[in-house]
Amino acid sequence: MRLEGTAALVTGAGRRVGQAIAVGLAQAGCDVAVHYHGSAAGAEATARAVAGAGRRAEVFQADLSDAAAARRLPDQAARAFKRLDIVVNSAAIMVRQAVEDVTPESWDATLDLNLRAMFFVSQGAIGHLRRAKGKIVNIADLAGLEPWPAYGPHCVSKAGVIMLTKVLARALAPDIAVNAVAPGAVLLPDEWSAAEREHIRETTPLKRLGEPADVVAAVRFLVGGTDYATGTILVVDGGRLIR
Repeated sequence: MRLEGTAALVTGAGRRVGQAIAVGLAQAGCDVAVHYHGSAAGAEATARAVAGAGRRAEVFQADLSDAAAARRLPDQAARAFKRLDIVVNSAAIMVRQAVEDVTPESWDATLDLNLRAMFFVSQGAIGHLRRAKGKIVNIADLAGLEPWPAYGPHCVSKAGVIMLTKVLARALAPDIAVNAVAPGAVLLPDEWSAAEREHIRETTPLKRLGEPADVVAAVRFLVGGTDYATGTILVVDGGRLIR
């Protein structure tokens, strides 16, 4: 599952799962365009890890809730590497908020980044990926497949990502494969208590929390392990969806 000579754009690569994906793709042979919004120090750390894997990294800052900036980002990455083969849409926010407390502003902040930005980044990459017979992987969430009352806008946005993945897969075939990974309890929110974490672990059929490496393996499979999957939602959740 080596990807030498390819170039990947990973959004939200300055922290958490996005950072792990960027480094994991570099370890598989990709040069990586490292996107971040506010996590400059994290993005630089990602770039150093990519270089440590023997690959080239370029760092790009953009607010992807600005649709024009989202659309421009793939062009910037392609110019830097003279090609673009893979796009991983990972940038997202996850806000805990009771339904009664959701405001138009908080709703828009979640939907604009988690869903709309994915569309416009993907749209901006179409020409480059068609030339490369490339691939898009969207990072969805178990929240897109089951309702979490304290995360209403997040659930709606990730359900949208799942449908967006299927729409793009139909629209861009046969030139571009579009799939999604839907992680479960891989990196829980920092503010969750030890009791909440233990509850999630205990109620997961495989009796453990996931790790970023679990998501990285799924992404690497979709971009380098098969050329016969598109429109697939690969759930990586330790069995929580079937509990």
